[in-house]
Parts: sequence; structure tokens; C-alpha cells
Amino acid sequence: MRNQIEFEVYGKYGLFTDPLTKIGGEKFSYQIPTYQALKGIVESIYWKPTLIWIIDEVRVMNPIQTESKGIRPIEYGGGNTLSYYTYLKEPRYQVRAHFEFNPHREDLIQDRNEHKHHNIAKRAVQAGGRRDIFLGARECQGYVEPCEYGKGTGFYDEIAEIDFGIMVHGINYPDETGRKERETRLWRPKIEHGIIRYIRPEECTLLRKTGEGHIKSFGLADIQSVDELYADYFQGEERG
Repeated sequence: MRNQIEFEVYGKYGLFTDPLTKIGGEKFSYQIPTYQALKGIVESIYWKPTLIWIIDEVRVMNPIQTESKGIRPIEYGGGNTLSYYTYLKEPRYQVRAHFEFNPHREDLIQDRNEHKHHNIAKRAVQAGGRRDIFLGARECQGYVEPCEYGKGTGFYDEIAEIDFGIMVHGINYPDETGRKERETRLWRPKIEHGIIRYIRPEECTLLRKTGEGHIKSFGLADIQSVDELYADYFQGEERG
């Protein structure tokens, strides 16, 4: 597929929080990453408002294991409380994603240079991402490396199907939908021979409105200044 990147992301822990477990102050991770969490990882590798990243599919490389920890989070009113968070232990995924131009960003139409963005994205993967990578939560540091998607043995490659029931797919934001509201998407994922094939956001039929919003405006000068930052970064990397 055009504009596609492939990479492996891994870490010691992951926390893709099931929102149902946050009511009592506890957090329990989904067994697999949400579409939105993976999209956030890709956007930490490389993102500009001209683009929309689409997660195509993911290979689950390590067995799904959890580990609970006693945490003392800071309360809004001050002080600490005691909670138990349940993390994924040693998650590792191979990810395949591609970008498309945002049709709701007519103000950035001059930045729709497919070749430029694809090359920067591939170089950003080689560099391990342009921003810090997190596996669902900030305390779960992640690491990105380029890979050949499909290479290597995944733990679930020989298992025909694992169904995970209804879970969060992601969030619709005004700048990607053109609507002045935020929506939460739900879907029913499966692992089939080690692979999760994510449906596109517009294919999700279970939607819940969660608030209102508006499209943030960007100018061409903002885009050009970001391009200059990327050019300086990669030139410095080559000199090093």
C-alpha cells in the first residue's frame, strides 16, 4: 500500500486502560492495544495536521500476560491514595500503518506532498520516533524499531481465532470528521493467526457522543517552520 510504514513497538509494560475499570480509581489494561493508542504511537513517530494515520493491522508477538502493582496516584485535592493498576507485561507488536491526506484540511492543501511526508515518516521510524513513545500510559515507556512486517514468529500465529468482545476502538475528533463534536467508537476485535486487522474509523457503527469541539486552524507558515525543524533534525543525525 502507498504511504505505508512498518515498525515494531515494545516495552516492559503497557496500559491500554479499559474505561470501565477507572470508576473506582483502579486501572485495568485491555488485553490488546486500542486503535487510538496505536495511532498515538504512530503520531509520536511522525505527524502533521495535513495527515491522518490509518492503522492497517498488528501482529501480537509476545504472549498476553498481566501484572498488578500497587500505585499511589496524586488526588485532585492534594495528597495520595492507594490504587491497584494491572499492566500488560512485556508487550511487543509489529505494526503496519499508512497515511492519507486529511480532506477537512483545505487550509493545508499546499502541504499535500506525498513523497515528502512518506520519506520523513520512514526516516522517523529509523530514528525511533520524533517524540517519546508510550504504550497506552505515560509510565509505560515504549521503543520503536523498523522491521519487516510478518518476519519472525508470533506467539499466536497458530491459533485460529481469539475474540475479545466489545472494546473501545478510538475517538472521533472534529479536525478529522468535520463535525463539531467528539465521539467514542466501539468495536469487536479478534486475533486471527496472530494478527489484529483493525477496521477504519468510519466503519465503526457503535458511536457514543462525548462532547463538543472545533477544528484548530493552522497556517502555511506553521507548516513550513515544522518542515525546517525536521530538516535540521535529520541533517544533524547524518552529521552525527
